[in-house]
Amino acid sequence: MDAAALQKAALSPRVHGARPVVVKLGGSVVRSSALAPWLDAMTAAEQPIVVVPGGGALADEVRSCQRQLGFGDPAAHRMALLAMDQLAWAVAGMRPGLEVGTTEAALGAILERGHVAVWAPYALIGERTDIEESWRLTSDSLALWLAGKLAAERCYLIKSIAAPRGPRGVDALARDGVVDEAFPAMLAETGVWAMIFGHGDQQSFAASLAGDAASAGVRIE
Repeated sequence: MDAAALQKAALSPRVHGARPVVVKLGGSVVRSSALAPWLDAMTAAEQPIVVVPGGGALADEVRSCQRQLGFGDPAAHRMALLAMDQLAWAVAGMRPGLEVGTTEAALGAILERGHVAVWAPYALIGERTDIEESWRLTSDSLALWLAGKLAAERCYLIKSIAAPRGPRGVDALARDGVVDEAFPAMLAETGVWAMIFGHGDQQSFAASLAGDAASAGVRIE
């Protein structure tokens, strides 16, 4: 897709009044050569989209610093949120029509303008006492939490893995480390329809955004 087509897609009107879709974009995906096709699919979609970038290597650095310096999980939790904030600004700077939002109201306003919202979570999450402050809960669960708050239609997790096909039980996915340990409880709490797409699944992801319920991916049950 050339630059002119990208800008036209990014600034095209979206379906106003439709429930949004939350897309968690794994930090390893953000830093990979595969990022562009994922962004192309999101900017071309008519569905209102909120992107949640993972912390990626920046969050890994927080883990390393915690091991070396010995600070507690509450501090690490806030630092990991700030890592997500930094990647949110990076992602939003890569395409026209992507805007960073920090609160539910700000994200909603971005969607109303017909743009893709990119969530920087610290302002909304940093001081909450009802969100677990541990490495059991990562951007996977935070994306699902946000999807619940926004009454999102779906929550997609984009990961740099070869995703298996068909439905998978959430407990097994957590055991295998595909999603974080807190994800099963968050899924039960929010009741949001969730799916995983992996390496090479950009076309299937685009088809699912367009309403193809049979598109390939892992349906989380």
